[in-house]
Amino acid sequence: MRKPLLLTLIAFVLFSVNTTAQKKGKTIALFDEDLSLFEKWNGVPHKTIQGLPEGTYQSDNVHKGTALGLNNDLKNVFIIIKENNEPVLKITGEIYGGLTTIASYKNYHLSIYFKWGDKKWEPRLADLRDSGILYHAHGEHGSFWNTWKASLEYQVQETDLGDFIPLGGTTGKPQVEIRGTQATPRNKYNPNSNVYLEKIGYTSASKEPDAPHGEWNHLEIYVVGNDAVHLVNGEVVMVVENAKKRDGSILDHGQIQLQSEAAECYYKQFTLTGIKKFPKFIKKQVRFKKS
Repeated sequence: MRKPLLLTLIAFVLFSVNTTAQKKGKTIALFDEDLSLFEKWNGVPHKTIQGLPEGTYQSDNVHKGTALGLNNDLKNVFIIIKENNEPVLKITGEIYGGLTTIASYKNYHLSIYFKWGDKKWEPRLADLRDSGILYHAHGEHGSFWNTWKASLEYQVQETDLGDFIPLGGTTGKPQVEIRGTQATPRNKYNPNSNVYLEKIGYTSASKEPDAPHGEWNHLEIYVVGNDAVHLVNGEVVMVVENAKKRDGSILDHGQIQLQSEAAECYYKQFTLTGIKKFPKFIKKQVRFKKS
């Protein structure tokens, strides 16, 4: 059996089928030199992008039009490089897109390291550098902005690591519950609040323990059932509870996407460990609604 196919089957079994493997805390590393556990989706190239084949659709509105589509990464937006002899994912950011796991996962601890590069692209030259980790991704590619799947987003943006965004699109926006404080310009997760936010859109993390530009940040997501906890550099910054699809069905599994969103960035040491429950240090800090 070829290695890429074998790795894909192992990933699928550990997290999608075999609960025994999860009980034992099995860990898989998702990055290899061929990105064999992933597929690539590229959205609509901005009209300023050069070097594309003649006739390629380009626009100043990258949310609409004809996407490059599946495994058509013409500009090598997603590539593996080596740093200190370990695989590092470089996302150029030149075209909006998503690097998506082939398998779907549930009940896991996601751990990954992230840092910013220097390059920025249209249409976000004047905006904060942006990326994101989309989890419980489901439905069709390109459902949101012709680029990403419906999902729950762990925001990766300058000064905004670990924020939460529900991404919808053709399947509708997922519904969640977040304990928080109403605020302007956007609501904020507040672990000490006894009130849950009435409307969940972009919701800020409780704190911003980001490392300086160009330094590595440790990003983590713990998922048990349809609850999730976001950590940045070891600190709990967001708790997302009772995730459901628009039709009311439980949203407790899905693919994972890493975003390209007009900013150069790097990810490494991407691992998933199967879990059955949240670790004690999270239970000590987090008040879940149903507990």
